[in-house]
Amino acid sequence: MAGLLEGKAGLVTGAAGGIGRGIAIELAKEGAWVLVSDLEGEAERAAETVSLIEDAGGSASFHACDVTSAEQCDALVAAVVGERGALDYAVNNAGIAVHKELAEVTDEEYARVLDVNLRGIFLGMRAQVRQMVRQGGGSIVNMASVAGLTGVRDIGVYTASKHGIVGLTKNTAMEYGGRGVRVNAVCPNAIRTPLAEASPPDFVEALIAPQAIRRLGEPEEVGAPVAFLLSDKASFITGVALPIDGGYMTGA
Repeated sequence: MAGLLEGKAGLVTGAAGGIGRGIAIELAKEGAWVLVSDLEGEAERAAETVSLIEDAGGSASFHACDVTSAEQCDALVAAVVGERGALDYAVNNAGIAVHKELAEVTDEEYARVLDVNLRGIFLGMRAQVRQMVRQGGGSIVNMASVAGLTGVRDIGVYTASKHGIVGLTKNTAMEYGGRGVRVNAVCPNAIRTPLAEASPPDFVEALIAPQAIRRLGEPEEVGAPVAFLLSDKASFITGVALPIDGGYMTGA
């Protein structure tokens, strides 16, 4: 039986590890060709993602991209088109966080979080949408968070960036649905990633406590819904911000 994404080609940013790696592996399992992308400094870990995909019988390549560079975002799209002829899908996953109360956040930290998380998705989507409109359609999934749907203590700037991603997702879906481009977002809560493991234990515990399913999610548990949203099975779904949160939002 063919996978959900059989014959489709696209890209995943921030795919050297964590949720991005989990997504890339799941997309490949569903038959997609995956351009694994991350910073040049993450090339070794990104190569591990490519190897994991290939070891499982999938197909992938690596292309470095700093999502805060318009030129590199354009080049990333061009790399997929040059290799496979079209950009069928894109997953904008790259992101960073600062764990501080608002009054403790520096100007530089604020600027960096907004630059990577929100401007990075804007630049990525701009390049992706232009290509998808030219070719007659495509599907995009942006990485938001439950922090894009509600407040989360001690990560106010991250929360602001993720609310922005949800808004940008909805607006882009509205503007380009008539031209064959679907745009959705996913909103995970506590997922087992290097970012979660580097967070203060009490912060992680506070994230899990409101969940109906009281455990960390796994990266592949984000990857599977992303694969569905990118697939033709979700052809009538656009502009959605889907919680993947173990029930965190049930009480919010």
